Amino acid sequence: MTISQTTCDSYKTELLLGIHAFGTTVVRAATTADVFKIALYSSTATLDSSTTVYSVTNEITGTGYSAGGKILTISPAPAVSSNTAFLSFSSAIWTSASFTAAGALIYNSSQGDKAVAVLSFGGNKTVTSNSFTIVFPAADYTNAIIRVE
Repeated sequence: MTISQTTCDSYKTELLLGIHAFGTTVVRAATTADVFKIALYSSTATLDSSTTVYSVTNEITGTGYSAGGKILTISPAPAVSSNTAFLSFSSAIWTSASFTAAGALIYNSSQGDKAVAVLSFGGNKTVTSNSFTIVFPAADYTNAIIRVE
């Protein structure tokens, strides 16, 4: 089993099909932004570019963690610079946590739990009775977690 950090192939296609709405100005049936979540996984999970949807298989368990993970907050709003559209998320924090995680899946819970991106932590990360925080990179055209060039 392996976890490879990547943007999911299905997500790239779904962007072109208009499935994911990161903002509220999208013209479609819904006029609200979709809800994006981040779920944590153990080292026995297989998450890679072929991942298409969130699954509970090999999702972690432990104190301070609930199945499905946390809702992410887009911060700041999507922007464009140097011909690259980008966005990032506020930090995801699990407080008073005790668990071990090897990676994560960002997914769109508003659109059938469709996968967006896989994060690899480079091995197991363990927290015991403390906060577990995922800090997303700066929201700019060279670093943001979501970039479209």
